[in-house]
Amino acid sequence: MRQHTIEGTGGVTLHVRDAGPEDAPTLLLIHGWSQHHLSWSKQLRGPLARRFRLIAPDLRGHGASDKPADPAAYDNSAPWAGDIAAIIRGLSLSRPVLVGWSMGGWVVCDYLRLHGGAEVAGVALVGSTIRMGQGARPGLHEKRRPEVRADGMYSEDQPTNLAATIAFVKACVAAPLSKIDLALMVGFNMLVPPHVRAAARLRSEDYAPVLAAYQGPAALFYGEAEKIILPAMQREAEEALPHARRFRYAGVGHAPFWEAPARFDADLAAFAEAALSEEATP
Repeated sequence: MRQHTIEGTGGVTLHVRDAGPEDAPTLLLIHGWSQHHLSWSKQLRGPLARRFRLIAPDLRGHGASDKPADPAAYDNSAPWAGDIAAIIRGLSLSRPVLVGWSMGGWVVCDYLRLHGGAEVAGVALVGSTIRMGQGARPGLHEKRRPEVRADGMYSEDQPTNLAATIAFVKACVAAPLSKIDLALMVGFNMLVPPHVRAAARLRSEDYAPVLAAYQGPAALFYGEAEKIILPAMQREAEEALPHARRFRYAGVGHAPFWEAPARFDADLAAFAEAALSEEATP
C-alpha cells in the first residue's frame, strides 16, 4: 500500500493511503465523522483493490492529517472541497468516483458545490444525510438516540468523551463488533480532538440544491438496520437524487462496507463500472 502527503486547503497536510493498480479506474473513499482511512480496511486489503485504484485519505482533523485549531477550518464547504480537489490534482487522478460515507457524503457535496461534477465520473453516498443544523427539518436531529447525537464526544473531559465514543461506535453497526474491531474503531475515533468533532459535525447545511443540480451518475447506499440516519433523512437524499441507483442491505447498520463487505464491494464495483462507461459515452 502506497502513502502520500498532500497539501490541502490553507497548507493543511493530508495523509493519504493508496492501494491497487495505479493505472486502474479510481475510487476516492472518503470516511465519516471522527473516523479514519482504516474505516475502509476491508476494501483496501480486499478484492476491490485488485479491480480499482483505491485512494483513502485521513480527512483534515482526523487520523494522521493536520488538525488546525480554528473552527473555520471545518465549518464550511471551502476547506473540505479544496482538500478533495488537491488530492485529485496532487495524485493526477483521472475522473475518480467519489465515495462518501456519512459525513464523507457532506464532503462529496462540498466538492460538487464548489467544483462541480466535470472532473469526477460519479458520486456514491453511503449512509449519508444531506441536511444538518439550521438546514435540517426542525426537530429531526432531536429524534435520534442519545448515543447517536453523541454530545459527550465534544467534551474535553476524557472519561465523558471516551464513554460517548464507545457508545457511538457501537451504534454504527447492527450486530456487536468483535473486541478487536471495537478497540480499533474506538482507537481511531479518539485520534480526533473534540474541537474538530464539534466544528465538523455541528455545521448548518442544505445540500439538496447541490445534488439537484448534479446530473451525473449517482448511487445511494443504506443499511436497513441503520441507527444513525433516520428513515426521513434517507428519503431526503432519495428525493434530492431521484436518478440515483439505490442499494439497501438487510440486517446491516450504518457501515455496510464493514458489515457486509462482499455485497457492498460488488455493488460499488458494478455502479462504478457503469458510471465510468456512461461517462465515456459521447
